[in-house]
Amino acid sequence: MGLVTRALILIAMVAFLTSLAHATNGLATFYTPSYVPSSCYGYHDRGVMIVAANAGLFAGKSACGRRYRVRCTGGTNAGVPHPCKGSTVDLTVVDLCPGCASNQLDLSQEAFARIADPNAGKIKIEYHEI
Repeated sequence: MGLVTRALILIAMVAFLTSLAHATNGLATFYTPSYVPSSCYGYHDRGVMIVAANAGLFAGKSACGRRYRVRCTGGTNAGVPHPCKGSTVDLTVVDLCPGCASNQLDLSQEAFARIADPNAGKIKIEYHEI
């Protein structure tokens, strides 16, 4: 294997491991339309690939507009033991989830359905800012 190929493989591995190291484990639920008004944008519609952040992450609106990549990692109930679809979704923070735990995100119904079976209601996730 050539030196250039080895270097490229090493760079790819470091990039992959770095992205894993910055992922946060948590829980996700979902909320249903209407998504406006939102705490961040009022009546300005930001689409459906959106998320409401817990109070710590929201930090007095400083999270507004931040983007997060979210991946389902497992179920939280026996009713739907394998809810994950094996994909990720990129979301924009538009609102505060006042009832969310410190490790929880509240995804739009459409975003949740992209990564998991909505019948699960609540899932385990990992997420990181993009």
